[in-house]
Amino acid sequence: MKSFLDPDLIARTYRDPIAVAVLLVDLLPILAVLVFGWGATPLVALYWLENLVIGTFTVLRMVATLAGNIVNLFTVLFIVPFFTLHYGMFCFGHGVFIQALATSGSTTGSSGMPGLVYWALSSGQGMVWFVAAIIAINLVIYFTDFLMKGEFRETQPIVEMFAPYGRIVTLHVAIILGAVFAIATNEPLLGVVFLIFLRVVFGVIVSAMRQRKLDRASHALMKEFPSTA
Repeated sequence: MKSFLDPDLIARTYRDPIAVAVLLVDLLPILAVLVFGWGATPLVALYWLENLVIGTFTVLRMVATLAGNIVNLFTVLFIVPFFTLHYGMFCFGHGVFIQALATSGSTTGSSGMPGLVYWALSSGQGMVWFVAAIIAINLVIYFTDFLMKGEFRETQPIVEMFAPYGRIVTLHVAIILGAVFAIATNEPLLGVVFLIFLRVVFGVIVSAMRQRKLDRASHALMKEFPSTA
């Protein structure tokens, strides 16, 4: 199996304008650090808010599978509420953890998810615009890849349900590594840069995985319609 960081795969990936747009959005936190003076707290809050965005689009993807196969109806009726509750609790626990880490134990966990969202949105200048950029690029991918290219016909609700969890675990590990790096070097800014670097690498891998999926779809189309291709 080729590596997701294979140069040929990366070259194909970034010939796609959507992949380039994803990379630019992933790099936006650098602008936040340089222009708005963000530290680790708003950066981690942004990535936590991104998890909520991903969860919302996961629900939309599960619901959209109904258009591909109405047999999924009963599955969707069960797992959408289950996912909303389970993923919501997972994100809430993660949010309480990162807020406690950022505020030396002072949390708004008692005010629930709305309190955490308010804290995250107010943790850094311009946060709303960065979240809006994340929502926008996810909307583009949802409509172009999942709906227009017919991915909703080829997937199952249960597959979509489990997809976001790996991202949360990866972010959790990245936060811990970034904190350890900042403490070890006694340079908080280096920890922030390291965290951004890890997030960008993760984004590149995700984009490469998307490109592989597009390559497989293209090859399948060529086999099905060789003369047209």
